[in-house]
Amino acid sequence: MDLYEHQARELFEEHGILVPRAEVATSAEEARACAARLGGRVVVKAQVKAGGRGKAGGVKRAADPPAAELTARQILGMDIKGHTVRAVMLAQSVAIESEFYVSYALDRAAGRFLAIASAEGGMDIEDVAATRPEAVARVPIDPGEGVTRHKAAEIAAAGGLPAEAADALTALWNVLIREDALLVEVNPLVRTPQGQLIALDAKVTLDDNARFRQARWGVEDTAYDDEREAAAAAKGLTYVKLDGQVGVIGNGAGLVMATLDVVAGRGARPANFLDIGGGASAQVMADGLGVVLDDPSVTCVLVNVFGGITACDAVADGIVRALESVRPTKPLVVRLDGNNAARGRAVLDACAHPLVEQATTLDGAARRAAELAHAAPAV
Repeated sequence: MDLYEHQARELFEEHGILVPRAEVATSAEEARACAARLGGRVVVKAQVKAGGRGKAGGVKRAADPPAAELTARQILGMDIKGHTVRAVMLAQSVAIESEFYVSYALDRAAGRFLAIASAEGGMDIEDVAATRPEAVARVPIDPGEGVTRHKAAEIAAAGGLPAEAADALTALWNVLIREDALLVEVNPLVRTPQGQLIALDAKVTLDDNARFRQARWGVEDTAYDDEREAAAAAKGLTYVKLDGQVGVIGNGAGLVMATLDVVAGRGARPANFLDIGGGASAQVMADGLGVVLDDPSVTCVLVNVFGGITACDAVADGIVRALESVRPTKPLVVRLDGNNAARGRAVLDACAHPLVEQATTLDGAARRAAELAHAAPAV
């Protein structure tokens, strides 16, 4: 679970990392009052769970409370990478002498954590990492050892950070471990003319498996911009609206992502990402088909299921029963593979639904879905 910046900032402050005073507002009028309490000169920052806010215009300075109100009015309601801004954080303005980048992240492949540090923090850190990788230090961390004072000094030296950054690096590690985080990031960590090191930004991703220990954050109250995304979430489905014509349903995020790629490779555009999860009961299939077919831009649907614990014949039975309740008016291409695939195909053959056809390979299914999408009349 990603935290909003103001939540991550709260964790940083609790663990002894210096942060600017800040308040959150959900209206322009609130923003003006917050700015007044914070001394007038503030930075107004969009609160969305997405990177690139600064480049998108979601982070701006305001010289006084009236300017903060105007700036908040401009930022609230913005769309930043598909996220609508519904709140802003106002933070005291800080004089900056130099900027740094620091983070800790779980390296699953290596079975350890990785510290990343650079003396060139700020909005262009991604460009720095891509064009001058030598400017970004990557220091592996043994989970059993953690970040000791000595290790923190090693990370600071490798990244070109001042020696006094070791304290912040140690505190940041404590956030990672004690708060069940998979990622903690500060960009930028700044040094002021007075020599203070202050975290001007905060990003934290918590481990979903540890939610029972992180009850303080509660259940995320997600606001959906697309009504189908909201409907899918209410049914326990993972759905993301895209801009194509081929509806895609699969069981497992990796399988669905691969299906999207193959569909695109066949010259068609996917209309959505829909993961029905490990179980594909009749009700789950009906819910998934209902959400996808409700999209007027969908001209055909590709169902790609790999039978595992849930066998393909059970999946096929779910599809047949779902067809009875959903009553589709658009063609479906179904590809079943894995456990009891032959039996599943036989179930669909016996159904003989006029809008359902089968394919034995993903490539063949994607090719046929693309053909159907191109043949459909424009909407």
